Amino acid sequence: MDKKCEEKWDYIQNTLKAKIHLENTFQLDEIRLVAGVDLAYWSDQKANYGVCCIQVLDYTSKKVIEQAEYAGEVEVPYISGYLAFRELPFILKAAEKLKTSPDLYMFDGNGYLHSRHMGIATQASFDLGKPTIGIAKTYLKIGNNTDFTMPENKAGAYTDIVIDGEVYGRALRTRTDVKPVFVSGGNWIDLHTAVKITMHFVEKESRLPVTTRYADLATHEARRRYQK
Repeated sequence: MDKKCEEKWDYIQNTLKAKIHLENTFQLDEIRLVAGVDLAYWSDQKANYGVCCIQVLDYTSKKVIEQAEYAGEVEVPYISGYLAFRELPFILKAAEKLKTSPDLYMFDGNGYLHSRHMGIATQASFDLGKPTIGIAKTYLKIGNNTDFTMPENKAGAYTDIVIDGEVYGRALRTRTDVKPVFVSGGNWIDLHTAVKITMHFVEKESRLPVTTRYADLATHEARRRYQK
């Protein structure tokens, strides 16, 4: 990928950054449907491919009420910090297939916790037009290699991830004796509510909320299917 492309992406992300709004634009009791989003990739001798799976869950029952997926050839290589440009085409085409309209999207990835505050959860929000949350399974150091402080070993414990005096996200222990996940607001939601919704969807089978966990499982199944 040439330098001009990265400069264009920088411009797009920095322009959108000014429009991020990390405050709730909704009441929690208004949330009915929540979508979990994840992607998986594979290659053959001809090309690289990807699949995006979206699982829409009822907020109260936590049951899956709709699923959608989109698979195709990957046209953008992976470049750290610019993952959204690789994944967005798949996400938007999968979302177009939904018959329901989720009130909120949860992503397997970062949101505001990004060097330009433009993780996939944040950047996707502007196209989806809905509040978003990023839940990453691993921590990517940014801002002078700033690390996080491990939260207490109890469910719901967290520590803020502070870089240059600003809170970017939280290291959240969703269950005892498990590694933390890393929660950040995507857009149109505050960090406290993002953590509350994440914890609402955590069950005993996994440290991940069922929204992104089900999406993750769906991508693995879809990848196996397409590879055959």
